[in-house]
Amino acid sequence: MSTTVLYEVDSGVATITLNRPESLNSMSGELLDTLLARVTEAAEDAAVRCVVITGAGRAFTAGGDVKAMAAPRPAASAAPVQPLVSSHEGLRRQEETSRLLYEMGKPTIAAVNGHAVGAGLSVALATDFRIASEHAKFGSAFPRIAVSGDFGGTWLLQRLVGPSKAKEIYMLGEIIDAQQALALGMVMKVVPAESLMSETMAFARRLAAGPTLAYGRMKDNFAFGATGTFGDTLSREAQNMVASMRTADHRASAVAFVEKKEPVFRGE
Repeated sequence: MSTTVLYEVDSGVATITLNRPESLNSMSGELLDTLLARVTEAAEDAAVRCVVITGAGRAFTAGGDVKAMAAPRPAASAAPVQPLVSSHEGLRRQEETSRLLYEMGKPTIAAVNGHAVGAGLSVALATDFRIASEHAKFGSAFPRIAVSGDFGGTWLLQRLVGPSKAKEIYMLGEIIDAQQALALGMVMKVVPAESLMSETMAFARRLAAGPTLAYGRMKDNFAFGATGTFGDTLSREAQNMVASMRTADHRASAVAFVEKKEPVFRGE
């Protein structure tokens, strides 16, 4: 089994760690395939109630493996050229990582320990919450290698900072430090490097102990509302509200509220 992505579950929190520190966790094909498998596993495991993604070493991830991109291509006579549609379909399959982080029915958190650039920026943006180390850096990096970007970053970033600022970040390719990212609303908070994981895990455990099913339906409302009309979103909210009120968690917590007790959520 590949060790390019580490996976651990503890107290309802799945921690996914990108593990190519020698290359700043650059996204090789192996890492991307393994990352998708791990995120899928976390999304489908009922025992997982919150997901944290981070990077080993000095970076969250430096994005795509540029050294691999720059390697000489095989001569035309050596192997058939891969059709563009196949290449597109392969990338789109790997991009499911972003969709799952954004849409899965449980909270997701990026603990950004260092550089999150290129596709790494996109993956971080796909999570529900981003907690940044004081050493974190953000940027598109795409113009430096003459590519347009992937993993949903353009869709996600403009919803956080507005279309004009998002285009500036993408097209100029300038690096944004942690405090600038905080001011722009790209991260939830900035913490000292040495306390990044302890603070992130404390927050993750708080979410994991919360009303998981309600969180999932909240996420569905937000995802639907990002492109739906107001009227259609009201209908979606009504459907999710009624479904939430039929859960054991709702019934038990309503009783606890009336009795002035702390509720216990079981994800049922």
